[in-house]
Amino acid sequence: MDEPRQFLLRALKAAIDAALPAQRVKAFLPEPRAGRTIVIGAGKAAASMAAAVEEHWVGPLSGLVVTRYGHRARTHRIEVIEASHPTPDGAGEAAARRMMDLVAGLGSDDLVLCLISGGGSALASLPPPGLSLADNVSINKALLRSGASIAEMNAVRKHLSLDKGGRLAVAAAPAQVVSLIISDVPGDDLSVIASGPTVADPTTREQVEDILRRYRIGAPPAVADFLSRPEAETPKPGHPAFCRVTNRLIATPQMSLEAAAQIARDHGVEPILLGDAIEGEAREAAKVFAGIAKSARRYGAPARAPCVLLSGGETTVTVRNGGRGGRNAEFQLGLAIALDGAPGIWALAADTDGIDGSEDNAGAFVGPDTLLRARALDRSAQAYLDANDTYSFFEKLGDLVVTGPTLTNVNDFRAILVV
Repeated sequence: MDEPRQFLLRALKAAIDAALPAQRVKAFLPEPRAGRTIVIGAGKAAASMAAAVEEHWVGPLSGLVVTRYGHRARTHRIEVIEASHPTPDGAGEAAARRMMDLVAGLGSDDLVLCLISGGGSALASLPPPGLSLADNVSINKALLRSGASIAEMNAVRKHLSLDKGGRLAVAAAPAQVVSLIISDVPGDDLSVIASGPTVADPTTREQVEDILRRYRIGAPPAVADFLSRPEAETPKPGHPAFCRVTNRLIATPQMSLEAAAQIARDHGVEPILLGDAIEGEAREAAKVFAGIAKSARRYGAPARAPCVLLSGGETTVTVRNGGRGGRNAEFQLGLAIALDGAPGIWALAADTDGIDGSEDNAGAFVGPDTLLRARALDRSAQAYLDANDTYSFFEKLGDLVVTGPTLTNVNDFRAILVV
């Protein structure tokens, strides 16, 4: 087996490679139709998905996709727009408006090819009449700090944007709509990924109001007024527009975990897959994973060393202070504290899109000496965790995982190696 850090990096690379659009798009492309083919899309992988479509599509096509700043891929026929994530901006609003205009007025012989991946909720946000981008930004920022799950956040977003919650599919009717989707959500719920622009929405505006109450998010007056009106409701299952929609899931977190598991087997390490849908507060989830890792080291359960615990999903962070860091670094610092220098255990946690939150790292490493090296630098791990300043903690130790934008996104990847 490689040195622990190199082994963990190999596992991460395998997970990312398994979800690259260049490997996944071709097999899921639809047959061309007699009319026009319009490509639209939103998400961190949207530009690389568009590039893969151009490489393999036979016949004319045009359109545009929106991706995160710095996540551009080279295209020739499909325009790529960059916008802000995780907070919407004017570029994303303009892109969403243009996409809705592109699909309006199409006929039954036309095809809309929609490229959807995680991040699309923030990257394409089109407020309905009476609401402003500032209203959506305010709600979005509050949700990100609240500890709400991705399903809860996207239920709110779907009701406050004209291109989400199935509304895009309704706008495109009677054209045929085929969506190629890369999942970044627990359970691969199509209605949650990028807020389900081409998927019927089972959530209601009453549920949205309840979410805002539970997380003590004060809605701007315009938002509260809009949610009280019937037009705030999203298209539901049974709407006739969805009869002409096909949603194809082309890459998932589980596929990436299985690719990492094969790397482990190739290196004589037993993989233990703990699930692709782990949710909850990052620092609390870390305590559970630390207990499993210590059990494997001490008692050979659930597996004997060498083994690696693999998991995916999307944890959350309730932001209490103004530090820097995303959920993967938060998980890792919580893990380091819970392990407390336990021998023979190394870990990597990273976001597969290459960006953990809003910083320049994908995640962080943890090893048996993490806390010892921090103390030598007079750094209190608990103080940094309390301040939500996990990026700064791992930066000081040289233990950030930096990949740059990967141009795909199947959410969090965690690997805990026990030797």
